[in-house]
Amino acid sequence: MAADKKRSNPFLERLRRGPLLGDGAMGTQLHARGVSFERSFDELNLTEPKIVEEIHRAYISAGAELIETNTFGANRIKLARHGLEGRVRDINFRAVKLAREAREISGEQVFIAGSVGPIGQQLEPIGRIGIAQATAAFAEQIAALLEGGADLLVLETFTNLPELLAAVAAAQQTADLPIVAQMTFAEDGLTLSAEEPSQVVQALERAGVDVIGVNCGVGPQVALQVLESMRQQTRLPLSGQPNAGLPARVEGRFFYFATPEYFATFARQAADLGVAYIGGCCGTTPAHIAAMRGALKPAGTATRIQRPTPSTAIAIDLNPAEQLPPTPFAQRLVAKSFVVSVEIDPPRGLNPAKCVAGAELVKDAGADAINIGDSPMARVRMSALSLALMIQQQVGIDTLIHFTSRDKNLMALQAELIGAHALGIRNIIALTGDPPRIGDYPSATGVWDVDSIGLIKILQRLNEGYDWLGTSIGKPANFTIACAVNPSADDLDHEIDRFRQKIEAGAHVAMSQPLYDRETLERFFLKTGPLPIPFLLGVLPLQSSRHAEFMHNEVPGIVVPQQLRERMRRAGENGIAEGLSQSRELLQDTKDLVQGVYLMPSFGRYEVVGELVRWLRQASISPVR
Repeated sequence: MAADKKRSNPFLERLRRGPLLGDGAMGTQLHARGVSFERSFDELNLTEPKIVEEIHRAYISAGAELIETNTFGANRIKLARHGLEGRVRDINFRAVKLAREAREISGEQVFIAGSVGPIGQQLEPIGRIGIAQATAAFAEQIAALLEGGADLLVLETFTNLPELLAAVAAAQQTADLPIVAQMTFAEDGLTLSAEEPSQVVQALERAGVDVIGVNCGVGPQVALQVLESMRQQTRLPLSGQPNAGLPARVEGRFFYFATPEYFATFARQAADLGVAYIGGCCGTTPAHIAAMRGALKPAGTATRIQRPTPSTAIAIDLNPAEQLPPTPFAQRLVAKSFVVSVEIDPPRGLNPAKCVAGAELVKDAGADAINIGDSPMARVRMSALSLALMIQQQVGIDTLIHFTSRDKNLMALQAELIGAHALGIRNIIALTGDPPRIGDYPSATGVWDVDSIGLIKILQRLNEGYDWLGTSIGKPANFTIACAVNPSADDLDHEIDRFRQKIEAGAHVAMSQPLYDRETLERFFLKTGPLPIPFLLGVLPLQSSRHAEFMHNEVPGIVVPQQLRERMRRAGENGIAEGLSQSRELLQDTKDLVQGVYLMPSFGRYEVVGELVRWLRQASISPVR
């Protein structure tokens, strides 16, 4: 099962389309910003997160399609030198989060690679660390990288083949992510433990890695020689990330002298060899990556998202006498078709490319609509309305925007709703909104002139042709009004009372919080009785055992049954596949109770929910009649 999942992984699919450009050195950039080599670079994920994120963003801006987390030395054994052995999970989890935030701000389709380096000590019989102890340390780190949402693993700068194989074994036992395994070679073309490239290739192929490569070492020329030898031994994708030559110590600091132009030449030569993943290691900078991007431009251009030319024909409502038809989403609800909607959160920066690409992916899979959050968790993001407009124009799929009463007073709420309607955004999920104190701006003031029930009443008044005070708006609007409901609420009677008020206020469709079992849904419907509006089931596929425990224990209102959490624990490295299997079982089991599904991807993994959408369309699930 894990192998099948890897074959369909977006990273591996991307490698088949031509050279992918990785990032450069993290440690070099940290040292250049004044961080001493005596400090734990990994701890900076907790103590200096802005510096780490800035470096990630610099590499993305330079053209990197993959960035590695700042976790090269974040295993228990290496962290113990700094008294940090108890912070393995925190450091690695936070590192992935920083990389993901940099990706969101950039808006680019960038892969997040969990960086795993050696333990930093000799193994037995020379040293005191046994293989089992090293494997356990790697597994602990990799579990945290998986939990944080890494897309793949890069095992790098290993000089001892048995240690690298221990890391590979730990990765395969812990996660079902693609594995890039890289050794370091000296000037003589051998590893420091005297293995030849052919021996490394044979061992790693037997171990079942996805990409084999070389990194660090003395520079591009040795890397090219090793890669050429590896190419003769394997058909697996290769990776090359050499140092910028040998370093020189100048006034207490290390400098590398291989220029960006020299690395541009290396990139072209590596691409000519058929190397699939090309990047830099120690001494390389964003300038090196930018030069390599230029050298790889013909292959790289096709991998960046090609934005369609924006339409100049905005759907402005110019005829006040004409009543608009229901939206495609509303039409499917009326036709009692099984509706599939997928949630996409807006970017935290200016570039919506990754979101638009995600919408394209799930549309191609068969989704009917895209839900777009309104700064969820009270964190600043691009407005839902702006992204909805771009997705409708560029992708051609209907959208639903989450609209909260948190940030706007009564005048602003109505003004924006009227504007959204004029722009063709007419499916609204009415929400109260997360309080600002949990987000980026805890001192910000929430407005809440109305709550979600009041917001539904406003939408209904607009649908009648009037604003909140009864002033005519020219003609009736035609909003499809959705409301949220949580069948797992602790105080279910209170939740159902508010749900009934939402329906009475004018809601047309209900969309639930994530659920994980039929029994909860049956208990909810037993209390509500037959509903007068369609009900879409919220489904958030679990990714790993830790993800399941986090959802159950740390997310208010979410209940993951014990038997499902136990299944996720037993699934181990096959967590993503198990989570998808559970979601399919739930949808099959509840098809007689609901009229559709509201899918929520974790960590922006649209390809995971894309699989679920394709399965739904192939399974021909029909809604309750």
